[in-house]
Amino acid sequence: MKVTGITFIRNAIINDYPIVEAIKSILPMVDEMIVSIGDGEDDTEMLIKNIDSDKIKIVHSTWDLSLRKGGKILAVETNKLMQHVTSDTDWIFYIQGDEVIHEKYHSLVNASMKRYVDDKSVEGILLNYLHFYGTYDYVGDSRKWYNCETRIIRNDKNIQSYRDAQGFRKGTEKINVVKTDAFVYHYGWVKNPKQMKIKQKNVAGFWNDNDESLKHLMQTEDYFDYNEFDSLKRFEGTHPLVMKERIEQKNWDITLDIKKKNLKIKYRMLDWLEKRIGRRLFTFKNHKIVKRFNGKY
Repeated sequence: MKVTGITFIRNAIINDYPIVEAIKSILPMVDEMIVSIGDGEDDTEMLIKNIDSDKIKIVHSTWDLSLRKGGKILAVETNKLMQHVTSDTDWIFYIQGDEVIHEKYHSLVNASMKRYVDDKSVEGILLNYLHFYGTYDYVGDSRKWYNCETRIIRNDKNIQSYRDAQGFRKGTEKINVVKTDAFVYHYGWVKNPKQMKIKQKNVAGFWNDNDESLKHLMQTEDYFDYNEFDSLKRFEGTHPLVMKERIEQKNWDITLDIKKKNLKIKYRMLDWLEKRIGRRLFTFKNHKIVKRFNGKY
């Protein structure tokens, strides 16, 4: 079984992406790691070259910054990146620049890939998500945050990144996936409040093609207000080891009132139901769950 990891990144230093941690978190599970670096204004390439691994292969890409709606540019870059994967690869392990896999899930993820490598009815492997917010102590626990996505796909040229690169499809058809108990730790909303607002301004054009709206955003103060959340809970677990140094270097402190809930009645009811039955109903999905894998063959 051959597994190829892929990720793309642009201006990782300017926007403070934990891309090094993201790459290191999946290196033990892949045979090679292809990193696409977009033309930018900082030395992202040197950041990647400083990772001590002979598995890493760097490619370059020029982003079409005119693609300014709905995150389409991210799907375009993902699809360009997948073209570098050779035909002898069985699984493609896709990780974004602010996502990290905890080492405690490595054996489970490896086992799932081995278990279904020859089962062509399985086109992807679904991972759960924890979305950290503000600091490393809080996670989002409302329907605002997507609870799972496909991060491992079969090396099939018909499978393409969809919409804003969160999921994959075959044309317009949802792909068949196996659901695992492994989690992706998403750190995209954990930054110094000033850095968070800088990043928000830098990437807003990837989703928003409304010039007036963007102009208004650019005129707002360079300080992100983390108190504007709908529902959070305390994180009681451990972080991946690759995040240790970054967490120790945290230079800001925020205390958020997790008792505060800003949810419409409909979403309060749906959240309550989800916590009772363990399933999220009436939500957008890019996949069809055909099997569940608990680590046993």
